[in-house]
Amino acid sequence: MKKFAKFLFPILVLVAFTACEKENEATPDTLTSEDALVNAKIDMASDDISNITDQLFDNVDGSTISYKGVNNDNSVFSNCATITRVPAFGTPIAPGTQVTKTIDFGTTGCQLNNGNIVKGKIIISFVYQPTAVSHTVTYTFDNFYHNNIKFVGTKTFTRSLTAATATSAPHPIVVMLLDMTITMPNGDVYTRVGTRTRELVEGFSTTQIFADNIYKITGNWTTTHPNGTVQTATITTPLRARMSCLAVNKPLLVLGVITFVKNGVTATLDYGTGDCDNTAVFTINGNSYTITIGN
Repeated sequence: MKKFAKFLFPILVLVAFTACEKENEATPDTLTSEDALVNAKIDMASDDISNITDQLFDNVDGSTISYKGVNNDNSVFSNCATITRVPAFGTPIAPGTQVTKTIDFGTTGCQLNNGNIVKGKIIISFVYQPTAVSHTVTYTFDNFYHNNIKFVGTKTFTRSLTAATATSAPHPIVVMLLDMTITMPNGDVYTRVGTRTRELVEGFSTTQIFADNIYKITGNWTTTHPNGTVQTATITTPLRARMSCLAVNKPLLVLGVITFVKNGVTATLDYGTGDCDNTAVFTINGNSYTITIGN
């Protein structure tokens, strides 16, 4: 999701320019460039945390976070972390056993394959039920930092194998509860509450290939700023993330719309029609702009 963040920097200039053009229409605490930057950083971390915790659960015997299989070049993960498990790796696990897995990124910084730097630990805990179609997983942050932003809390996500239609094969759907306290490097504290649902809609049948995975992402959340102001975000048209876009060095999000509201001001970001391109359309105060994302 590193490339996802890059669209924010043109927006920073855009929002400042719009504020000057619309001085008589703006309120003192509406959507700002700082809001955009903070939200982008939290969004990147949320996506990485979701991917990491999902893979930790998905591969209960795995001692790395590289995607299982032979096509690891397109994975967003690397092997710079240590994973431990209780019961210990090599110990048979009977159904009904409580399993705890800890991924330790160290204290100096571990670079994921998408360029983000993490340190500290993420701990997940669940009951091993190999035949169940739904699991609730608890995840905890232990002195965990994502790009020097600290995340605190003990939360849950639900992972289900669900068929979307009567004729489709069961596939993973992960519903992650977003209830986090975030401390920025300058000491500002934000809270985010909501849900984010990620559904693997294509590629689940080819478990050895990561690049053909396509995810549908829905959700909504609120972010409370240090001064108490609340900003909402809603995915109003489901997002699509195509892993194959990594191979052509393009952003993963290729379709869908996020709508942001703060103090009555609404902005949207439209990712397009599904192609691996590097543009999106940002709309605020009735004006639309084509934004270049990444390369």
